[in-house]
Amino acid sequence: MSQAAVNIALMHDPVMRTFVAFAACCKTAESVMPVLPPGAFPRYARKVEFCALPLPGLIEVIPVRHGDARGHVMETFRADRFAEAAGPWSFVQDNQAFSARAGTIRGLHFQTSPMAQGKLVRCVAGAICDVAVDLRHDSPTFGHWLARELSADNGRQLWLPPGFAHGFCTLLPDSVVCYKCTASYSPAHERGVRWDDAAIGVVWPALADPDTLSPRDRALPLLADVPPLFARGDGV
Repeated sequence: MSQAAVNIALMHDPVMRTFVAFAACCKTAESVMPVLPPGAFPRYARKVEFCALPLPGLIEVIPVRHGDARGHVMETFRADRFAEAAGPWSFVQDNQAFSARAGTIRGLHFQTSPMAQGKLVRCVAGAICDVAVDLRHDSPTFGHWLARELSADNGRQLWLPPGFAHGFCTLLPDSVVCYKCTASYSPAHERGVRWDDAAIGVVWPALADPDTLSPRDRALPLLADVPPLFARGDGV
């Protein structure tokens, strides 16, 4: 195409004008963008940490935040690294729970086989005391519990494989909890145990408010009334 034809096209074709402007922008970017040497950003070589916890199977995920004056970026999930630490689990559903009040209690929940759920839990707004209870009847830690603080500030996550009950208490108003699940929600397989079962003995935060419990959670049974449902030999 001759220069004269190009000039005519630019006068009458807005698409052509946009293309030429974009090409000029790219050419300018090529001339001013430096080529960075390998290792120019060594901080990005740091990896997410996966820390095994005292109840076998539970893992605390500690992110690495890459920050500057604008804020930060962090990796929240990467399948290959998660599989190295926790096993080859696949997630099929993501859930999100918003709680307006500090002291809101949810749990302790689980699902039975074949819809037993593993959960990877994080708090994206506010903060929670996140609780896991071992329900594997042949486990030396059966009925034991563990709690971790998850918050938008610390960015930490808790992995609970199938075989654990899960619940939390919000520590701040307007808390938002997100969790990935290895099985879809199934009302027919939905179960739970009492949040305040003395045989388990969870030490909840002082602000935990029983008035925030749902009617369903108020009616959950004690652990002693739950039949054996999980075993370590189940692969959970």
